[in-house]
Amino acid sequence: MIRRFKSRYGAVPVLLLAALSPFQLAYAQTVTGTIDATITLVAACAVNGDTATSNVDFGSLDFGSVSTFFTSTDAQVDGNGSGNISVQCSPGSDATITIDSGANDAAVAGGGRALANGSVYIPYDIYSDAGFSTVLNNGSTLSVSGDGTAQTVPIYGRAVGVTGLSPGTYTDTISVTLTF
Repeated sequence: MIRRFKSRYGAVPVLLLAALSPFQLAYAQTVTGTIDATITLVAACAVNGDTATSNVDFGSLDFGSVSTFFTSTDAQVDGNGSGNISVQCSPGSDATITIDSGANDAAVAGGGRALANGSVYIPYDIYSDAGFSTVLNNGSTLSVSGDGTAQTVPIYGRAVGVTGLSPGTYTDTISVTLTF
C-alpha cells in the first residue's frame, strides 16, 4: 500500500518524496571477511605419561628388603607400573636418554654408584640389559625412536653386598636427561 499525503501540489507518493529528499534513507550494508586460525605444534615427549619438562619421575629402582648379609640383589627400573620406563615422542623427534651422576657417586671403592645410609654405602651399577653386561656409566645414552608410539626403555640394577652393613634404608638419586 502506498501512502499519500496532501500537499499544495497534490497527493505525492511518500516514496517519491523520499527519493527527492536531500536526506537518503539508510540501507543495510554487507561486509564480508575472514578469520585466520593457526596452531603451531612443537616436538614433545612424554615420560611415563608425563609431558612435564622438569622434575619428571623416570621411575624407581627398588632392590627390596634383603638381609644385611646379602651377596647381590637385582632390580629393574619401574617407570610405569610394568617394569620399564615408557617414552613417547612426536613423530620425527628421535630422543636420547642420558644417564647422569648419582648423589653418592665415587663414595665406594672403584668410584661407581652407591646407595647411602648416612656414611655407610652399598655399591651398585645400572645396566641396559637383563644379562647385566652393559653398564650405564655417567654420560651413557639410550636411544628412543620418535615415531609417535610409546617406547619401552628397560634399565636394570645390581647391588653388591659388603661386610659391616647396618640395617636401614639406603638410597641414591640418579639424574636423567631426555633430549629430543
